[in-house]
Amino acid sequence: MRIERVQGTVSLRRTIESGTEEQRQAVKRIIDEVRNNGDAALKKYTEMFDGISLHTLAVTQEEIEEAYWLIDEEIVHIIREAAQNIREYHERQRATSWFMTREDGTILGQKVTPLDAVGLYVPGGTAAYPSSVLMNVIPAQVAGVKRIVIVSPPNERGTLPAAVLVAACELGVQEIYKVGGAQAIAALAYGTETIEPVDKIFGPGNIYVALAKREVFGQVDIDMIAGPSEIVVLADETAKPNEIAADLLSQAEHDERAVSIFVTPSLQLALKVEEEVEKQLATLPRKNIAQKAICDYGVIYVTDTMKQAIDVVNELAPEHLEIMTAEPFEQLSDIRHAGAIFLGPYSSEPVGDYFAGTNHVLPTNGTARFSSGLTVDAFMKKSSIVFYSEQAWQQHVEKIAAFARLEGLEAHARAVEERLKRREKQCEQRQSNE
Repeated sequence: MRIERVQGTVSLRRTIESGTEEQRQAVKRIIDEVRNNGDAALKKYTEMFDGISLHTLAVTQEEIEEAYWLIDEEIVHIIREAAQNIREYHERQRATSWFMTREDGTILGQKVTPLDAVGLYVPGGTAAYPSSVLMNVIPAQVAGVKRIVIVSPPNERGTLPAAVLVAACELGVQEIYKVGGAQAIAALAYGTETIEPVDKIFGPGNIYVALAKREVFGQVDIDMIAGPSEIVVLADETAKPNEIAADLLSQAEHDERAVSIFVTPSLQLALKVEEEVEKQLATLPRKNIAQKAICDYGVIYVTDTMKQAIDVVNELAPEHLEIMTAEPFEQLSDIRHAGAIFLGPYSSEPVGDYFAGTNHVLPTNGTARFSSGLTVDAFMKKSSIVFYSEQAWQQHVEKIAAFARLEGLEAHARAVEERLKRREKQCEQRQSNE
């Protein structure tokens, strides 16, 4: 890792991959074919890209039972405990409908409604990501979503990784399909004979999945276009160099474009961390990936003061921020931009990735300046409610009509004034009765 004295501004912002024109056109062709040919297109592209000829798209009960045989029972218990922690945390996020009543009889409110159906894309291939299943499905269930669909590319055996199937089964997910890539996104957006469309699509994927999500946005909603993973560690001289190095490498092994940054006012600590990173890199199974990430995007920023270090962190607005100082809660109040914040030496980033209960789907590429991680709110929509009493209408009709005419919208003005005719008729009827 290179060591730099902070001079000027720093940033994590990089151009989010938009793919080549060839990739974009390929994705459009795949989406169009899935729209036109449904299941046949899904099977065609699964054989083309994954090398698997599928008889059925849906995961079978036999495949789920086999997954339990393949997974150690202790791992199943760990998945269950992690799921319980995640559910407990997200239960506190649930929004509720509310109403307020004014003295003139006006009732205003907000109705909170869960989405009807959501789709979760789980990356596949040689890797297995049961944690992605937990992090997306559980907040959807807490929100009250009735239909949750999982799609994921099949492995060389023509099924999904056992850990993914066990996690999905433990959560009670009924619809699981062995299809990935842009074709899976198209199926979720437009539907096929087997897969009914959903309202919103969640989950990361490769460049083709990202491009497909962009392409179908508007037909359905999407969660985000995630960039490479990031970690920033903020530490003082009380922190352990080996622990900081291990945490920096935990993100570097994700992807060759992953970002690992260390910020400290201690040059001595910076030098020790640099040495420790090189030492630990040598024994990593994913050394080639981590080494390229560290070489291209790994930086140690040395500042003059802790205040300056905190300013650097806020400029970076990282996905993950670890604060490893003598009194981390003292720095917490000054942190304004971070997707998730981990305090103290025992709160390494993987604690949040897998087990603590917080969500690991977080804003990347500096977007933590204006966005949040995945919450229950992402699976809900909110409708405003207005009930105006006659008294309130009478009191404000002229003001509303005047505001409408200010904007040149005469029909708007007449829409509130039309009720005046009813009031005039009522007055005339009362006078005739007298």
